[in-house]
Formats: sequence, C-alpha cells, structure tokens
Amino acid sequence: MIAIIDYDAGNIKSVEKALAALGEETVLTRDPETILAAEKVILPGVGSFGDAMQNLRQFGLVEVIRDVVKKGTPFLGICLGLQLLFERSDETPGVEGLGILEGEILRIPDQEGLKIPHMGWNSLDVTENATLFHGLEEHPYVYFVHSYYLKAKDPSIVAATTEYSTHIHASVEAGNVFACQFHPEKSSRVGLTILRNFAAIGRKGEA
Repeated sequence: MIAIIDYDAGNIKSVEKALAALGEETVLTRDPETILAAEKVILPGVGSFGDAMQNLRQFGLVEVIRDVVKKGTPFLGICLGLQLLFERSDETPGVEGLGILEGEILRIPDQEGLKIPHMGWNSLDVTENATLFHGLEEHPYVYFVHSYYLKAKDPSIVAATTEYSTHIHASVEAGNVFACQFHPEKSSRVGLTILRNFAAIGRKGEA
C-alpha cells in the first residue's frame, strides 16, 4: 500500500491515477496511523511553499513525515513535495521547510526568451545508478511546472539535473528519501517508469 499524503494541495489526484494505472494500491490520506503503516509514502502537490507548510502543521503531519523518514520507509516528494523537504524557499521568506534534507529553494532567474513559470518538457542529465531512473535512456524528457528550483547543499544526493535559465537540481536520492521537481505523473512513459521504480523499491527481486 502506498500512502499519498492529502494536505489540500493541488494535483494530488493525478498521482493517484498514475499509480492506479500501474496496478498499485494507494490510499489518499492525512491519517497519521495510516501513513506510518504504509509500505511507501508520497508527498505530491502544486501550490505555495508557505501555505503548504501551514497545512502540514495544521493537519499534524510535519512530525509524521519526519517519523516516516526516520523509520526508513521509502518516501517520494513530487514538485512542491520536493521543495518542502528542504530548509527554506525564496517563495515564502521566514517560513521553515521540513528540513529533512539540506538545501534551499530559489526563484528561477529571469532570462530573455524564457518564460517563468517554467512549463514544459526538458531533458535530464541523470547520475549513474540513480534508482528512480533505472531502465531509462540517458537523457529522458520529463514535464516541469515551476517558478522555483532546488539548490541542494550536498551534490552527492543529486540524481538528475536540467538547465533552464540556471542549473537545476531536478531529482534527489538520499537513503530512503527520493524527490522530483518535475511531474512523473505527467511525463508519459518516462514518468510511469519512474513511479514504477519507486513502487518496486524493497520488493523481492525488484529495484
């Protein structure tokens, strides 16, 4: 069972549908016991960093997420879910993120000819042996929708990067914590492969 955390953010249902298409059993929930008992946990979402942290606190989910990570449950952050795992964001100065990983979320710099938010398909440079990207081509294309990007403190956790006005850390892998700035649920075959690879973590004979 994969628990998808429901904290009133946008775009959660599409993640649920993509996993259903892969035959995965999911539950959309904010119940702490259900989340802590899940085989895997996903934090998806589109929206404001500050509003999202406020919702996570309001629903009592901040410590639940930290406990999930501490116990070693495979955890996947998607888009806003990636950003929330880090310490702070330019989007909402003064608001602390979950702080599970070290780094900050910065606004994509303005550049002539490039629109912000960044919306569309970009190719990734993937590090060797990255778990989520197992079985994919060298420079897979994925779909982004964001105005802010990750700059991780520790380059060794960066699993994939892309270029859009600046050098963007597009995916990270740190122990049992995985995250993507792009939307695997909107990234066609490549995205479904990424979600399948996450779902397979720890299963006998699989990734």
